Formats: sequence, structure tokens, C-alpha cells
Amino acid sequence: MPRTIEGTLVNPHGRFAVCVSRFNSFITEHLLTGAVDALVRHGVADADLDVFRCPGTFELSGLVRRVAQGGKYVGVVALGCVIRGGTPHFEYVAGEVAKGIGQVALTADCAVTFGVLTTDTVEQAVDRAGVKAGNKGGDAAIACIELVNLYARMGAK
Repeated sequence: MPRTIEGTLVNPHGRFAVCVSRFNSFITEHLLTGAVDALVRHGVADADLDVFRCPGTFELSGLVRRVAQGGKYVGVVALGCVIRGGTPHFEYVAGEVAKGIGQVALTADCAVTFGVLTTDTVEQAVDRAGVKAGNKGGDAAIACIELVNLYARMGAK
């Protein structure tokens, strides 16, 4: 039987950053609350947690890149919300932020997770920010903890 190596959700060691966009803050603040709650409940001390804010979700990729490349964090959680409107703006922003954060995750020496909502309606965003479908900010933070612990088990930076 092959050996399985995976991360755990216990006592991650190191500093974490949460990068969150202010645009659609009526949603992103709930995502941030969920992420911080998940990190603290899994053993991350307040002193080991920094929150960075940027104007909008489009700007999130650049912020996450700078934070991840700074070498201070074992994990970075990206949070934002893009809601479809009547123009192509949604496609441009949603696609670019997913690509940008994906590129950072591929090249960073730390764990990077994606907690950006891309929804068709405000109701869907509300549901995913803690009402009906859990809190996707908390989910992204938990994924980050697991990746940090997996990378540590692998001997990665």
C-alpha cells in the first residue's frame, strides 16, 4: 500500500496573513471574520496573524504576491467577492484574480489559498459568507492550515 502524506489541522507554527478586498465589504468582512475565527480556533495566536486590506478584488493578486514574497508568513489567505452585473466587468475581474492568485500559489514558498467568491447574485454571495453554505473565508483558512502543515511534513520552506 502506498504511503500517504497529507496535512493536518493541528497547531500550525508560524505567521499567517489574510489579504482581503474592501470592495463588497458587506460580504468580505464576513469572509474575514470566518477566516480569522478558523485560524484562531486551530491555534494561530493573534500576534501571529496580520490582515492586509486592498481597495478591490482586482488588486488582490498584487497584494498577495507581495505578502507571500516577503518571507514573513507560512500561509496567506486571499479573500474577495465579485458579483456578476450587467457588464463584462465580472469576467475580467474574476478571471484575472483567479489567474493571479493561482500564479502566486505556484511560485510562493508559503501556502496560498483562494477564498474569493465569484457569484451570479448578491444572495449567493451572502449564502457563501456564512448564511447557508458555510463561510468560504473559514474554508480557505482551514485549507491554508492544512497546506502549511503538509509543506512542513514535506520539508518545504
